[in-house]
Amino acid sequence: MRGTRRTRLCLAGVMAASALAATPARAAAPSDGHLADLVNPFIGTQNEGNTFPGAAVPFGMVQLSPDTGHRTGYDHTQDHIRGFSLVHVSGVGCRLGGDLPVLPTTGEVTATDNARYAAAFSHDDEQASPGYYRVGLGTGIEAELTATARTGVQRYTFPATKQANVLLNAAQSLHKPGGAEVEILDDRTVRTKISGHGFCRDTGPYTVYTVTRFSRPFTAYGAWDSGAVTAGARSGTGGAYVRFDTTEDRTVEATTALSYVDARGAAANLRAEGGTSFDTVRRRAREAWERRLATVRAHGGDPALRRTFYSSLYRSFLAPNIGSDADGRYLGWDQKPHHARGFTYYQNWSLWDTYRTQAQLLALLAPREARDMARSVVRIDEDGGWLPKWGYGPVETNIMTGDPVTPFLTTAFHLGLLKGFEDRAYRALRKNADGVPPAANPGVGRESNAEYLAHGFAPYVKGRPYAKNGDSDYHFGGSVTLEYALADAMLAQMARALGHPDDAARYAARSRNYRNVFDPTTGFFRARDASGAFTGPADPARSVGFHEGTSWQYQWLVPQDLPGVIGLIGGKEAAERRLDSFFAYDRLLADPEATARQVWVHGDAYDYYDADKYNPQNEPDLIAPYTYLSTGQPWKTTDVVHAALTLFTDTPTGMTGNDDLGTMSAWNVLSSIGVFPVQPGYDTWGLSTPVFDRVDLTLDRRYWPAGALTVTAPGTSAADRYIQGVRTDRTAHDRTYLTTRALRSLRTLAFTVGPRPSEWGTGPQAAPPVLK
Repeated sequence: MRGTRRTRLCLAGVMAASALAATPARAAAPSDGHLADLVNPFIGTQNEGNTFPGAAVPFGMVQLSPDTGHRTGYDHTQDHIRGFSLVHVSGVGCRLGGDLPVLPTTGEVTATDNARYAAAFSHDDEQASPGYYRVGLGTGIEAELTATARTGVQRYTFPATKQANVLLNAAQSLHKPGGAEVEILDDRTVRTKISGHGFCRDTGPYTVYTVTRFSRPFTAYGAWDSGAVTAGARSGTGGAYVRFDTTEDRTVEATTALSYVDARGAAANLRAEGGTSFDTVRRRAREAWERRLATVRAHGGDPALRRTFYSSLYRSFLAPNIGSDADGRYLGWDQKPHHARGFTYYQNWSLWDTYRTQAQLLALLAPREARDMARSVVRIDEDGGWLPKWGYGPVETNIMTGDPVTPFLTTAFHLGLLKGFEDRAYRALRKNADGVPPAANPGVGRESNAEYLAHGFAPYVKGRPYAKNGDSDYHFGGSVTLEYALADAMLAQMARALGHPDDAARYAARSRNYRNVFDPTTGFFRARDASGAFTGPADPARSVGFHEGTSWQYQWLVPQDLPGVIGLIGGKEAAERRLDSFFAYDRLLADPEATARQVWVHGDAYDYYDADKYNPQNEPDLIAPYTYLSTGQPWKTTDVVHAALTLFTDTPTGMTGNDDLGTMSAWNVLSSIGVFPVQPGYDTWGLSTPVFDRVDLTLDRRYWPAGALTVTAPGTSAADRYIQGVRTDRTAHDRTYLTTRALRSLRTLAFTVGPRPSEWGTGPQAAPPVLK
């Protein structure tokens, strides 16, 4: 064996001489300029990355951004803007938000459909940076946007005219409208109430309240209902316009506050955060982003790499979003107002995505906010009766499948974020893991739990009617079984740590249920029907019952017991062959960027099925490159990770798949630093070669006692990318992972790199542990 490994090492080293040419190269040290200048908010606005270029502050309730006609808001290929709306959710794939599109116009107001009065624009006259957006419209109007946590601030510079209008379209949005009310309160103030349904299915309804205050009195106004504009009307069910004389003073500013609770909440948010000039708000927003980005200082890397990295870091801090008003009130999942005392309430939970990457990144870099986020999720159970699956605002969408809330909260537990309410969190998780929500609850939870608990697998039932809005676990029994088992494994560790040994043993036993969907005749996971028979095509690339993926892509989603999976496959050598085929490894070594773009990414962002290769565009494969840590070939993890990193660029197409509230961006950040959560829901951090010579992390001492961590990899490059050794505070470290406990005490994590694979990380105890 040892001789065979050395042969492979030497062969890989020879092939590596020209490999990974597109891997981030070593470059000059960073400038001492502002990190916000490195962020490009247009990354991901084309090819279904579904990001937005508009103005927001970290985790803000408001994301004031242009809408061009794309279902999720802004598309870089389109050339008209329909309005600047208050709410956008970064990187989602379905309609969501877009509330209260506002557009400046001149002349008479006759159109009420924002597609008809859309204004042309050019990217040559458009710019964006953290907390700020501006564009010159074809109508001769300049629009600028900035934001506070709960308000969006607009500045419009009009031509000299007596008919400078601002249209507030309450009845149109990205989601499905459910009703609107608009009221002109006085000669500076407009109030709206907007209800809607939306996301991938008809979720909701939910309601948002807004109050807009203009910087000076308007000279005329009007409103409309179902298409008819009435000059002088003070109310309507469609929208309103207000008019200014800009023959002398050409500038109009407006501040719009948002609340999910009631109109009083919107007014209170306006009083708390409004009343400040546009330039002051813009400066404060930029300062907030500068403080947030400065928690990570990367040295080395060429300018494009640094822009890509800091843009990903920026997007990682856009969500979840503040849900409570300035007075602490928020709308609970029982649709009643509650008060968040001693913490900030957050909302918008893309948990199927974020539990794998972004939850861990926020726990590392923003633990105070991450603690409040975890506390908010527990409050959802306490207010609404069950933990969320995919929450938007104050409603459950039931989008995606499995049990993502469990690894999300167990991550928070193992990273020390649940202190003081860990028992409350555990009770909610235990209820969720052992049952299903009652019929009256809008959530589906573990919808297939009865069958899973009785038989050890979730059945695939094609065409089963949806019990509630959203997705159905019964339509994806193969992947759902793997997701439930992963969640059980993580809950077992939490139960054991909290002193519940019987629960721990029960959940640990259930975590092996992944074996029940392994078909030994094909050597792959395979869905079972309600009778227990394997179902669907035997070809794992054509498998059924796997959500947004195939059996090939889900085969590595057993982070709790990869040695067990390797044993099922036929041992390490068989697993290595399968991994090499999965990643097209030989071709990758010859041309990594082409492999990433032509073999792995074999279609558009939503092309999830009928493939036997790694899909870096989607969540089921986010951990897959790190599987090589468990086969004794850690250098291959670096090869695959660095090739996948080439998919992130500093252009509008520079996002791999939907960002899903920072999920893909967090993958980029963590993989670039070289520390990645390989067992999401637990405290295991896998190691791979960083792409920067040095990264300095500033950490919150209340959660990370060392207060700082410096990760170094001097000389890291395309040619010198293989780990020769790792030292933790000057002590040699031979394992391919760190625990959170070890990470907390570290001040330095030092990688030595070279041109060829080494023996580092290949020992019998080097791989991430099995969770028992």
